[in-house]
Amino acid sequence: MNNSAKRLISLAALLLAACAGQPEREPGKDAAWDKETAGGRYALRQDKAPGEMPDMSHVKDAQPRFEPYSRQGNKDYNVWGADYEVWRDVQNYQDEGLASWYGAKFHGYHTSNGEVYDMYTMTAAHKHLPLPSFVRVTNTENGKQVVVRVNDRGPFHGGRIIDLSYAAAWKLGMLEKGTAPVRVELIKVTPNAEQTRLANQAPGKHIQLLATRSADTAKELAARLSKEYGFPARVERQSEWYRLQMGPIPVTKTDDTLARLIAEGYSQAYFLN
Repeated sequence: MNNSAKRLISLAALLLAACAGQPEREPGKDAAWDKETAGGRYALRQDKAPGEMPDMSHVKDAQPRFEPYSRQGNKDYNVWGADYEVWRDVQNYQDEGLASWYGAKFHGYHTSNGEVYDMYTMTAAHKHLPLPSFVRVTNTENGKQVVVRVNDRGPFHGGRIIDLSYAAAWKLGMLEKGTAPVRVELIKVTPNAEQTRLANQAPGKHIQLLATRSADTAKELAARLSKEYGFPARVERQSEWYRLQMGPIPVTKTDDTLARLIAEGYSQAYFLN
């Protein structure tokens, strides 16, 4: 075989490998596909376990506690053209069906509520439960149980009711098979009076001040304005844009704060929620 033929074969192999590594999408629907599947995030998972199989016996179950629902990930949404409702006021929930798990493909990437997915912690994804929630998951084949913190959305494949982290799947004994029949039960934690007061302040009022392509500008402004106004300020990155946001702001001060920001030159400031 001559050198030209060898180069052609090598190039073909590289192209095939690149195509195999991409999530499947419908031809001619790139924009809609990206929107509906969050850029391929919810496409059929070509997932895998970590390169080395670590011992997960030291990882403890999630500890149920009261947490206010996060600002991200608790709005109704659409995936693959299907609408999904978030159960904001759910008090009791129990279901049985198939569990799956997700691992290295998503490790280090953001979950639906803005946290970073760590496959070595006890977390899970659910289509409807508010984020975060705590659930007990029982493998009905072997009786093993875990408690996980739900901080992500999914799974979006037929018949599956929960997606578990690698660590949770390891503890349930379902890694090799990939799925397992499970029972899922919500663990509802009632807040005390102080937690209720803080939760009522926190969710409602965040302000976005501006969007810029300069990370340094956004970070410098966040530090200065947080000190000046006395409220937390953060920078969220979306593609090449850096969005400067402030909050939570107590409901008694939101209107005055927004008016002050606009008067000081942040004409594009607005309430996020």
